[in-house]
Amino acid sequence: TQQDETGAYLIDRDPTYFGPILNYLRHGKLIINKELAEEGVLEEAEFYNIASLVRLVKERIRDNENRTSQGPVKHVYRVLQCQEEELTQMVSTMSDGWKFEQLISIGSSYNYGNEDQAEFLCVVSRELNNSTNGIVKEPSEKAKILQERGSRM
Repeated sequence: TQQDETGAYLIDRDPTYFGPILNYLRHGKLIINKELAEEGVLEEAEFYNIASLVRLVKERIRDNENRTSQGPVKHVYRVLQCQEEELTQMVSTMSDGWKFEQLISIGSSYNYGNEDQAEFLCVVSRELNNSTNGIVKEPSEKAKILQERGSRM
């Protein structure tokens, strides 16, 4: 590299991609603006020989490639009807990627003794991605049992 008359070194690199490098050195976190190409940041990290940053950028590029190769994420939604006393058990036993989305009160239709039993619709969702690299994943035994129970509701 060349030095100027003040002793400063001239590094002829693209300053646009130096920002994420400098911030990584300051904070230890990889922050890349959406406008920047990750490959450009990778080139700079390799130029400055920052091995930990090179690994992070390569990992991010690989994750983004995997995400785009899988296509858009689709979701399956289920609406489950339950009574108030069943609600906690139902939500706590959800498994295999099902997650709670919304709870809708539909009032009460049952009257046991002097107390009305509130009823709810519970909306749950799951990402629809049954294959990874062409390998179809079978649902677990627990999932099959829960699906069977849910189909009876």
